[in-house]
Amino acid sequence: MRVAYEAAAPRVTARKTIPARVHLPTVKVAAAFVVEPMRIEHIPAVSAIEKLSFPQPWPQNAYRREISENRMAHYIVARRIGGYEANAPPQLEPASQLSQSSDLIGRLSRFLRPPEPPRSPQLDEELRSIVGYAGIWVMTDEAHVTTIASHPEVRGQGIGEFLLVALIHRSIEVGARWMTLEVRASNDIAQRLYRKYTFKEMGVRRRYYSDNGEDALVMWTDALDSDSFQSAMEQNEEKLAERLGSAEVRLGGSVWILSNG
Repeated sequence: MRVAYEAAAPRVTARKTIPARVHLPTVKVAAAFVVEPMRIEHIPAVSAIEKLSFPQPWPQNAYRREISENRMAHYIVARRIGGYEANAPPQLEPASQLSQSSDLIGRLSRFLRPPEPPRSPQLDEELRSIVGYAGIWVMTDEAHVTTIASHPEVRGQGIGEFLLVALIHRSIEVGARWMTLEVRASNDIAQRLYRKYTFKEMGVRRRYYSDNGEDALVMWTDALDSDSFQSAMEQNEEKLAERLGSAEVRLGGSVWILSNG
């Protein structure tokens, strides 16, 4: 998987291409943040953060396929509301613009897709408010974290951790019993976060990362319905609430409260 959040977290990468996906309900985070399903319209802002976060960013058409075609995929974005625009992506590209690769299918889809309509002021404001994103693939009873990233200007504020917590709740909601991910062997910051949520090293993928040949640690949680995992979630959510403030989170028919008192 890929990770870009908190201070100086090195990039982590794991992607595959597979096969419309289940739409997530909005997750309301305190009075300042909203976590909601990633939509096609969000791709320009996601792509802008991607380019600031990873040396080998995914092209926009990869996210388009994940959202519209991959039945296993669940992607979310975190937005900061209340007029905060310090994180405005420098250059938002049209959502229809695809990678200029030599891939024949990509080039054909770029030319055959109808042009995107002009963005409304409301959508522009929404895009400027996006501060992070994350995703999972759910395969039978396993949820595989594929990516987590937050905008450099908000790293260290708990956005990456909250995105992970939101993915955990989503995984439980759709029936997963375990979560797994790959992380760079050198990424101590990410590993410390994952261990808080019972992730443990269960293997190594040698030379997993193509940019520098670095190994990946394969990590798995305790069973999501186990006492050990539920206890860790409760303790960590209380601490996270102290950083983010009170929050009401809605995932499908379930509601849980992140409160700092």
